[in-house]
Amino acid sequence: MVQLTMDLIAKNAGHKNRSEEDFGQYVQKLTHLNLSDKNIDSIGDLTFCKNLRVLYLYDNQINQIQNLDFASNITHLYLQNNRISSIENLSLLKKLEKLYLGGNYITVVEGLDKVGELRELHIESQHLPLGEKLLFDPVSLNSLAKSLSVLNISNNNIDELEELAVLENLSYLKAVDNRLKHMKDLEAVLKKWTKLRRIDLTGNPICQKPKYKDRIIIQSLTLESLDGKEIHEMERRFLMNWKASRAARKKSNERMTDEHAAYVEF
Repeated sequence: MVQLTMDLIAKNAGHKNRSEEDFGQYVQKLTHLNLSDKNIDSIGDLTFCKNLRVLYLYDNQINQIQNLDFASNITHLYLQNNRISSIENLSLLKKLEKLYLGGNYITVVEGLDKVGELRELHIESQHLPLGEKLLFDPVSLNSLAKSLSVLNISNNNIDELEELAVLENLSYLKAVDNRLKHMKDLEAVLKKWTKLRRIDLTGNPICQKPKYKDRIIIQSLTLESLDGKEIHEMERRFLMNWKASRAARKKSNERMTDEHAAYVEF
């Protein structure tokens, strides 16, 4: 297998025949590094890459997040489709904004309690043990409550969203192909996501519920897109008026029933 080292960077950048000083200057200026699909199984010492901002390591064989302490300037980290089973060793990445971990072997979303600037977390399609679902550590969720705006948790056997309600700045949730099925649970969470603009729940049992789309549009007044389709304001107004009219009729019927009951008693 292959270890990610300075030698591999030199080989990938075509610096084999250049001087050590020349290469040293090169890696210190490096801001983007793409070493995807290189059969890498571990991350070695990359200390000299101090100005690295974007690191592409997807489609490799990496089994542990490690040796990234040097990367205090990293904003984007792409680690999807590896063999990672634990989110760890990210506490010094204070500027990390986007983290891509889809297609790994992670069972618990944890280890993010020190990553204060994270805006996007992509953790879809984990290779989970049979019958298990992706779990969320409350400490990490609370730490991400104010920063996280994009979350992709598709295809992870998730059956409820209640614990994610703390993510108060969430603007886009992608939860395709999970096991969500209870409308009341979803409506309760939507009340708390007051900045949500887009949600995609395609492929969940809940999508088959009567008036599924109408109920979500009425519940979330900030929502602009549902399951990949734009929500038009005219559609929302119609549904809101229909709901108000229905509520008024129900109240009127209840009043008439009460008056009739009172008359009969008299």
